Amino acid sequence: MIRILATALLALSLTSSGAFATSFGDLVERDGLYYKKFTDEPFTGKLDEGASWGVLKNGKREGPWVMDYANGQLSWKGAFKIGKREGPWIAYWANGKIRFKGAYRNGKREGPWVGYNSDGTKYKILTGTFRNGKRASY
Repeated sequence: MIRILATALLALSLTSSGAFATSFGDLVERDGLYYKKFTDEPFTGKLDEGASWGVLKNGKREGPWVMDYANGQLSWKGAFKIGKREGPWIAYWANGKIRFKGAYRNGKREGPWVGYNSDGTKYKILTGTFRNGKRASY
């Protein structure tokens, strides 16, 4: 009996600590932070709901993240630093062709970016060089 109770308590503590992957459906967003439902502590742990996965740290996205279309095709991949997009990002159309690629610094587009239409031709509105989130050149 004590063994069963100890096992149940361990499982409960691991689940509430975020040791197991959870989904966005288990969370609520308040003031830009994600919380486990019915708590006031920002969530830390793995998020995996099939179509998207990554880690939340203190309620914000952190590190590599990936999102898929419903058919399993990769939609985008990139990374976050303290909840802001950071580093190289690439997104794809549902047909598998590249939609855009570029990099972020502190949540803003930075450096060369290139965008494509779903047929693979360049999309000029998304293409250019960006500085601090603003287009510096085409």
